[in-house]
Parts: sequence; C-alpha cells; structure tokens
Amino acid sequence: MRTIRFSRTARTSVLGSAALIAALSLTACQSGSPSAADTSTATESQKPSGTSAAPAAATDEKAAEGSGASGSSSGKPDAKQPQDSGSNSGKDSGRDDSGKLPTCTDTNTKLTVTSVKRPVNHMLLTVTNTGSKSCYAYSYPFLRFGEAQSVPPAVEDSRPQSVVVLTPGQSAYAGILTSSADGSGEGGYSTQDLTVGFQGADGRPAGAMADVPLSTEVFVDSTLAVTYWQTDMDDALMY
Repeated sequence: MRTIRFSRTARTSVLGSAALIAALSLTACQSGSPSAADTSTATESQKPSGTSAAPAAATDEKAAEGSGASGSSSGKPDAKQPQDSGSNSGKDSGRDDSGKLPTCTDTNTKLTVTSVKRPVNHMLLTVTNTGSKSCYAYSYPFLRFGEAQSVPPAVEDSRPQSVVVLTPGQSAYAGILTSSADGSGEGGYSTQDLTVGFQGADGRPAGAMADVPLSTEVFVDSTLAVTYWQTDMDDALMY
C-alpha cells in the first residue's frame, strides 16, 4: 500500500511540474516578449520615418539662404534702401537743388529791340538766353521809356498757356505798342532811353533793370503796352 501511494504522489508531482512548465511557456508566448530576431526586426521597422527630415530641412534652409543671396546680387532692390529711380536722367541740367529752373534775368540773358514796319507803331523786344542753363521767362517784361514813373500794362489777350522756358541760346519775344495809330493817346513824348526788367514767379522784379539801346528816338504815349513773352515773334506782333 505504501508503494502504490508513493507512485501516485510522484506521478502527481511530475504531472504538476509539466503543467507548470507548459503554463509558463504559454504565458511567455501570450505576453508577446520578442525574441532576439524579432527585436532586431522591430528596431529596424520602428525607426522614425522622419529621421532624414532634419537634414532635408537644413538643406532647404541653406537653399533658401542661397536664393536670397543670389536675389540681392542679381540687382533686385532692397526695400530698406532708397533706389535711384532714374528721374535725374530726364532732369534739365539747369535745374537747381529744388528741381526748379532759374529765372531769366539781366545776368543770364541779352536784350535787343528793333522797330518793325507792320504793325505800325510797334517794336519787337527779343531776349536770348546767354547762360549755360535753361531759365524761365515769366509773364511779361517791365519797360521804362525815358523818365517814366511807371511801367506799361500787359496785353492780357497775349498771355500764353504756360511759362516760356529758354534753353541756352534760345530766344523769346515781346511786342511793344508804342503809341496809338489814330492819335488818341495822351501825354506823348519822345525818348531814346529804354530799360527792361524781368519778373519772377511771384510777379515781383527779378534782377536789375537792363539798359537796351535804341537806334533812334521813339514816340510813346498813354497807349503804350507790351505783350507777354512769346516763343514766336509773329505771335508777339499780332496784338
């Protein structure tokens, strides 16, 4: 009876050990513990897909920096730096720092006056730019015949559409009505003295009055008048 009981106990122990080993093996399989081969495979397959993105980004940044450098060296203007718009290429060489042309005066012009046959009792005043810069001939000339205390009025119908600009060597003209053809003028007198002055943009005298020689005495009366400066002599003598 003892032998039989021992055998059952041993069998039970052996069977229990086998069951325990099988249970442990099953537990190990179910827990998903990777083998060495599985671990190697997982390590390769689970590498972050963006591992190579950092060098690519750096490459892109360098490329962006390179394109910016090539853009600045290709002549593209920097928004922070003022650029030459090229306006000076069309700028008149006679303009001053403010961009305006100087006024025609006795210092940069020459004045001459001549008598004409038609219309009667008229003279032609010519101004020529003798300077190296263009100048504005504003409005009309101030005239003083002899000892006159005032300058004659302008013929308003002769006012041009814009200010006359004289380039170096160019001339402008003003017609002078010395006296009435029908004798209706008053206070007439004869003189061989004439001084001419220029106007500025504000209508005030610009420069000094210049002496303009007359070849003969001229008779003037209360109808004395002068036209605005004209670019054509025919326009100056039509009033």
